[in-house]
Amino acid sequence: MADHVVPHFQNSSGHDSVAIGAREFMCIGANPPFDHPHVFLDMGSENEVVCPYCSTLYKFDTTLRATESSPSDCTWAPAAA
Repeated sequence: MADHVVPHFQNSSGHDSVAIGAREFMCIGANPPFDHPHVFLDMGSENEVVCPYCSTLYKFDTTLRATESSPSDCTWAPAAA
């Protein structure tokens, strides 16, 4: 069993960039049903990465928790079952 959940982020609002508190995460593009294939991104030692599907620029921000984004509407969580 996984010991942690990989944070998911999206950019339905079309922001120029999204600050996030995780270096490893999933980009889903936009809120379902308009999402793209969910792609795992890893910044490694860098502080930013561009999603190859939707071109969203994600920037690492040490002031945010791993599951937080700024703007806050870019954090995504699946609906409870």
